[in-house]
Amino acid sequence: QVQLVESGGGLVQAGGSLRLSCVASGRTFSRYTMCWFRQAPGKEREFVAFITSLGISTDYADSVQGRFTISRDNAKNTVYLQMNNLKPEDTAVYYCAAGPLTSRLRGRYDYWGQGTQVTVSS
Repeated sequence: QVQLVESGGGLVQAGGSLRLSCVASGRTFSRYTMCWFRQAPGKEREFVAFITSLGISTDYADSVQGRFTISRDNAKNTVYLQMNNLKPEDTAVYYCAAGPLTSRLRGRYDYWGQGTQVTVSS
């Protein structure tokens, strides 16, 4: 079992930055691909970014490419999402997820955090 706890969300003006963190319990964190998803009101949960187990590969949704950076520290059981140049359309609840496979599909992830709210004002 892996438990995930996100933090770092909040209210920010357009053009601002936030850094999300997701801390995992357990000793198997380094085995998992870690992924960030987000869900805006009335919309489906969508892929944002993933990072492979050892941090060698990353992938980003087109909508955040060049503005967001995913990273991880396996010694701290933590994955991060640095979000720069935020836009109102980035407003959503952001979730981290862990899974054994590398994928953009939310069904491929076994463990989920409770989410952290990010609100970007115009």
